[in-house]
Amino acid sequence: MEELCCLDGTVHSLIFQNAENGYTVLRLVSEEGETHTVVGCIPCVAPGEHLTVSGVWETHPQHGEQMRAVELERRLPEDEEELFDYLSSGVCRGVGPATARAIVDRFGVQTLDVLEREPEKLTCLKGITARKAQQIGENFRQQMGLRRLMAFLAQYQLSPVLAMGLRKQYGEGALDALRNNPYLLTGDTCAVPFSTADEIAMSLGLSADSGLRIQAAVTFELNHNENNGHVFLPREKLVAATVQLLDCQFDLVEQALDELIARRTVMQERVANLDACYLRRLWEEEVTVCARLRVLLQSETDRSSQAERVIEEIQRAQGITYAPQQRQAVALAAQKGVLLITGGPGTGKTTSVRGIVSLFQRMGLNVVLAAPTGRAAKRMSELTGLEAQTLHRLLGVTWNEGSGEAAFSKNEREPLEADAVIVDEMSMVDVGLFSALLRALRPGTRLVMVGDADQLPSVGAGNVFSDLIRSGRVETVFLREVFRQAEQSAIVRNAHIVNLGQPPRFSNDQNDFFFLSRRSADRLVSTVVELAQTRLPEKMGVPADQIQVLSPTRRGENGTEYLNRCLQAALNPAAQDKHERIWGERVFREGDRIMQTRNDYDVVWERPDGTVGTGMFNGDVGKILQIDPSGEWLTVSFDDRVATYTADQLSELDLAYAMTVHKAQGSEYRAVILAVMPAAPALMVRGVLYTALTRARELLILVGDDAAVRAMAENDRQQRRYSGLKWRLSNDVTTEAQP
Repeated sequence: MEELCCLDGTVHSLIFQNAENGYTVLRLVSEEGETHTVVGCIPCVAPGEHLTVSGVWETHPQHGEQMRAVELERRLPEDEEELFDYLSSGVCRGVGPATARAIVDRFGVQTLDVLEREPEKLTCLKGITARKAQQIGENFRQQMGLRRLMAFLAQYQLSPVLAMGLRKQYGEGALDALRNNPYLLTGDTCAVPFSTADEIAMSLGLSADSGLRIQAAVTFELNHNENNGHVFLPREKLVAATVQLLDCQFDLVEQALDELIARRTVMQERVANLDACYLRRLWEEEVTVCARLRVLLQSETDRSSQAERVIEEIQRAQGITYAPQQRQAVALAAQKGVLLITGGPGTGKTTSVRGIVSLFQRMGLNVVLAAPTGRAAKRMSELTGLEAQTLHRLLGVTWNEGSGEAAFSKNEREPLEADAVIVDEMSMVDVGLFSALLRALRPGTRLVMVGDADQLPSVGAGNVFSDLIRSGRVETVFLREVFRQAEQSAIVRNAHIVNLGQPPRFSNDQNDFFFLSRRSADRLVSTVVELAQTRLPEKMGVPADQIQVLSPTRRGENGTEYLNRCLQAALNPAAQDKHERIWGERVFREGDRIMQTRNDYDVVWERPDGTVGTGMFNGDVGKILQIDPSGEWLTVSFDDRVATYTADQLSELDLAYAMTVHKAQGSEYRAVILAVMPAAPALMVRGVLYTALTRARELLILVGDDAAVRAMAENDRQQRRYSGLKWRLSNDVTTEAQP
């Protein structure tokens, strides 16, 4: 934890200020008369203000010593000269130096009260009409509203950055909205812990048994468990978790939950002998998936005779002979409206997809290819020779300011212009994204979904691919034969061995799979760094930028957070010609490999052809090209796009020299270094190990504790995800939730 220092003084001048995100660079004159540079989110600050800043001293490569503000208290100017400096800075639209001098000369130390409460008095000054006085007063009140919101948050040691997000979502009434319901802070906009929001609510006089408090706790539990992959929670578990969170009586939670159900904020339905409680949005998404899948399944047409002839033509054209299961997959694509193809590495999924693409094209169908991540879409393009897009981009994702959620321009009102859609890496698709895809497909559109059901499930809620397979309602082809060329790869062989519950072979006579035993964390880390920095580039001919380090965990001495710091120091050390930007405990440096850690629909990007768009998505990996000397923005190259990030968006970025196995889903790397030591039990499972092994294309080096690796291979414990999709499809359920 960083040690905070305190600095008290008066703002002398502004060097830089971004009105959109509040990022500011200013000069502060301390009580001792010394001038210091302060940087951070300090919206609407102006010369003449008094600041008490708690922050961290840093040394900027170009600008020298400066304090990065973490917390601050603000006091408005009091004497007339400070008031003049404050108003003449342009802090209030419509007031320049001449007007500021006239106002201060006329109203003195009462100036700010007049501007906020009695702006009509300004009409006594020459050149200020009643309309202008009203505009000046309104502008000043907006400034004061944001200041008061920041001051309110500061009482609870909450960052000024939150004020910008709240104002963006709730407008000028943000403070009133927050006072009326402090639990707004626990939403995605702010992501403040429930305990903090609860503390604020209690300090405002809300009673412990308030319905608002208990209902907020219920919805918090549902949102929290959505992040753990659950589409719903059984009522008894939801009530018990809420009681534990609040330390309150069961009947109060039952009553609050019933009120939420009555308002249809929470939907309750009997699912597989459970009283399932859903957030309304997730319930609607699950129901939509089932309803629209049924429509697609009804559009099946038997073209088997035509398919057999076309398959023979494709085999001759491509110079191959399909294995029985591959041929079955291509033939079924001609007959079925919806088709699933699943298989492990080396079982011919790509060959099957190529055949299906050729089949659809010969049938005169307009084929669209998509995948959940940019890397998966790029690989799909390379393997098929056709353009593939991410699902978000295909569906035209936008940001709905009103609801604070993602929206898609492609839907039932404006469907995709496609006769057939093929989606790869389907195991990564959650129920929300799948619902959006199905809404955008016209009746009769063919849908082929490809993936590996043994990989980890999606980061978002649901277990869609597995549920579809297990429902028995969707035709599924299981590719089980490992082809001779793939079988020569020890990576592929060991992945299949692990999938059977056996540890990988550790013998070093394998040409693409190696194990280095390191049972202490310091030796493991030094070995990983040495491999990435010198051994693989120099001895194996693999450039450092084509090597990906993976770990099951973020935390600890072998977690990605520590590995990233060590790898950054080795692969991209600090230098005079490299600008840096410190954000929390992270240092971002020009040349760093970084990753987007959450969806952000406001990030602006541009392609080389001049195409401009917005939106970067969880898991996107890029390289920092440039950091503005002021530290206010940086540019990142993501394959064919260059994105610009402002200072307030840096919390969404992380270093990506090392990443968790979960974050690596959908990606494939030339070389993978997998670091494994004992970690949290939920991470030491077969699915994590199997997914990690299948990320490597040419070379995999496993570094760590062989006992931990064996334990992972043997542990097939899978965290249960509460989802009604399989049950709805299997039982052809069309009933609605209880009112």
